[in-house]
Amino acid sequence: MQVGLFDHVERADRPIATTFDERLTFAVAAEEAGFYGLHVAEHHATPLNLVPVPGIYLGAVARATRRIRLGPLVYLLPLYSPLRLAEEICILDHLSHGRLDIGVGRGVSPFELNYHKVAHEQSRDIFIDAFECLSAALTNDTFSYSGPHFTYANVPMPLRPLQQPMPPFWYGSSNTIGATWSGERGMHFVANGPTAHAKVNIEAYKAALAKRGGAASPKPEFRGGAVVGLLRWIVVADTDEEARRIAKPNVEYHLASLDWLRRKHSTPQFTARGQVPRGANFEECVADGTAIAGSPDTVCKTIERQAAELGINYLLSYLFFGTLTLEQALRSLKLFGAEVMPKIAQL
Repeated sequence: MQVGLFDHVERADRPIATTFDERLTFAVAAEEAGFYGLHVAEHHATPLNLVPVPGIYLGAVARATRRIRLGPLVYLLPLYSPLRLAEEICILDHLSHGRLDIGVGRGVSPFELNYHKVAHEQSRDIFIDAFECLSAALTNDTFSYSGPHFTYANVPMPLRPLQQPMPPFWYGSSNTIGATWSGERGMHFVANGPTAHAKVNIEAYKAALAKRGGAASPKPEFRGGAVVGLLRWIVVADTDEEARRIAKPNVEYHLASLDWLRRKHSTPQFTARGQVPRGANFEECVADGTAIAGSPDTVCKTIERQAAELGINYLLSYLFFGTLTLEQALRSLKLFGAEVMPKIAQL
């Protein structure tokens, strides 16, 4: 099993510039600890996410690191011109010397889409059209495309990706429709949510991928060539008691950030589609498997149980969230890297 990092780069109790500086320090430490990749979310108009333009942030990460792979998880394709995004992807692939992985999605929040004048009910169709257009732009010296939402004719592409024919595509999904769609296209996949919920989506992805015959851009470092990932909040400390003491306020701070726009709008008809089921507090998140906090031994055993049940080959660890201090996050990272990763690498 490989291990990566996920981050929203959430607004906390410090200046935003300090947050960025701390995250770059953390990325370097994660690379030194042997983490495979760093993935960052894209959200808009919410304190949940301070990098709504992930390409700018990833450009800084690319130059601060040398080996760790990186990418958005995900670019919200309905919000982009596919041509402009293709050019951004090419720049990032070269800035990172070919370490870019491209996560794509439609956007889980109707509020964020509406702020950008994108109709929630049309977002899937726009996303699929944008994805097909983006793929054409990345794989041709001159490209043309005609779809229901995007049309281009004979556009020169002097910028081409370093990874040929293009960087690998990833998809994160909380439902079987998206999981199946990504498997049919041979994308790499990451699930979220309680263990039982994630299992259904992982099984849908695996079935579609098997029917297709494998990944479009195989990764030999992963068993089977395709990434099957799982996102978890993780805090590691010397004892279970200490880890839970640190984790509880930070998980609950993060839960509040996740719900910030829903609470602001208080519009029930917008809260059903795409919501990942989750606990209302730290204890419920531990019970459903989304939060893992404890000593290295406890964390390792919990990951082993979930990996055996779900059949994953990639753990997307969320180690720096809420108002965790840099020192707390680095301590958790150090313990995780030294005492947990070597054991779960054998899974």
